[in-house]
Amino acid sequence: MISLTLSFVVLIVGYLIYGRIIERIFAPDDRTTPAYAKQDGVDFMPMPTWKAFLVQLLNIAGTGPIFGALMGACFGPVVFLWIIFGSVLAGGVHDYMSGMISERHDGASIAELSGIYLGPVAKWGMRLFSVLLLVLTGTVFVNSPAALLARLTPKTFNVTFWIIVILIYYVLATLLPIDKIIGKLYPVFGVVLIIMAVGILYGIIAGGYFMPEITLKDLHPQGLPVWPFMFVTVACGAISGFHATQSPMVAKCVTSEKVGRKVFYGAMLSEAVIALVWAAAGVAFYGATGGLNQALTELGQSGTVYEVSKGLLGPVGGVLAIIGVVACPITSGDTAFRSARLILSEITKLDQKKIKNRLIITVPLLAAGALLTQLDFNVLWRYFSWSNQTLAMISLWVATAYLIKTREKKVVSLVTALPATFMSAVSMTYILMANEGFRLSGAIAYPAGIAFAAALCMIYAFIGYGKKGRR
Repeated sequence: MISLTLSFVVLIVGYLIYGRIIERIFAPDDRTTPAYAKQDGVDFMPMPTWKAFLVQLLNIAGTGPIFGALMGACFGPVVFLWIIFGSVLAGGVHDYMSGMISERHDGASIAELSGIYLGPVAKWGMRLFSVLLLVLTGTVFVNSPAALLARLTPKTFNVTFWIIVILIYYVLATLLPIDKIIGKLYPVFGVVLIIMAVGILYGIIAGGYFMPEITLKDLHPQGLPVWPFMFVTVACGAISGFHATQSPMVAKCVTSEKVGRKVFYGAMLSEAVIALVWAAAGVAFYGATGGLNQALTELGQSGTVYEVSKGLLGPVGGVLAIIGVVACPITSGDTAFRSARLILSEITKLDQKKIKNRLIITVPLLAAGALLTQLDFNVLWRYFSWSNQTLAMISLWVATAYLIKTREKKVVSLVTALPATFMSAVSMTYILMANEGFRLSGAIAYPAGIAFAAALCMIYAFIGYGKKGRR
């Protein structure tokens, strides 16, 4: 329990100190934000800071810090270290910079920002990659709630029925102005997500469950190596490229640059707290990583969440689990498709004030998502997780390029360049080793991943500190 307590302390200190350092490096000011400058009644709309925070939290969270943390906990308490240091030094920085740079460019998507700071090839690559990730995300967050709803309702209402129902909701949430559904429901479900985490933590303490202390040992029952698999599996609980697609959406609604740390950095660290609680719950409730892994295999992610919640909190926990596993992923899935619509509108130049133009983009997106729901959830999650971390890597390099271009002291760009280099190694090593990748041995994948990261780091050093960077 000492390790868990210290982890919470590190997150709080990280927000207060490191978050402030990142804020000072970016230097927010009093300029008019896109929420006012481009207000259109659909996507650009001023939103109170507390509401923007809760919308951002639910956008980036969903069941990501629950499912990812539970699967990451199969590696043992070492997962705590990645969640706390990953979120403070990488995830929070990633979310803050992607949101605030978007603010400076009229709410532009991460794909458009890539074009501005990394060039036209990067822009088109990121456009395709971002839309693919967003469709994958929306699909991942259809399957899990549909599976739980089918389990809890009469047989007539099977998984396919609930998938159709959720996709119909997605159409509405993607098309309607942001204040109609997202602005009204998300703050409520954001609070539910927080209450759910607090309840689970109470259940662990009140139930007297044993909480193992942090160890660097790899305890995964299937023998998966911590590097790079744990760093990809946890995904949303530490750093996630998906957040780079969501921060610009909320950047269109923030009323002042000076609240950016609360909204973007604060939401990421709040998500890390939720991930810590669920990682602890998984290890404590099942007593060992083997039991947790078996539950995930037999019950699936949503079934495991339901069993843990009900086991720790009784009927109340069961109700919270239903709300959390149903509402939370749905509210990340719909914003995934909404973000995809916004990226495609940037490409097509279709005016999104007209509902006809929104329909032209939305219908094909949701049709693609419907097709992908036929794939196995675990396969989808693995591709989603890798795409997530690869997009995070690119987003951090975009932020690095921004700092090199706009800051006189190039050394400050290290706050994004270092985590970008780390994530580059993670992403490349994983895709070379994983079953859904090239299935190469560690003897090849590890050196190749490090070489890839080192090459990108050398390019950064040349641009940032070479002749070009000194001009």
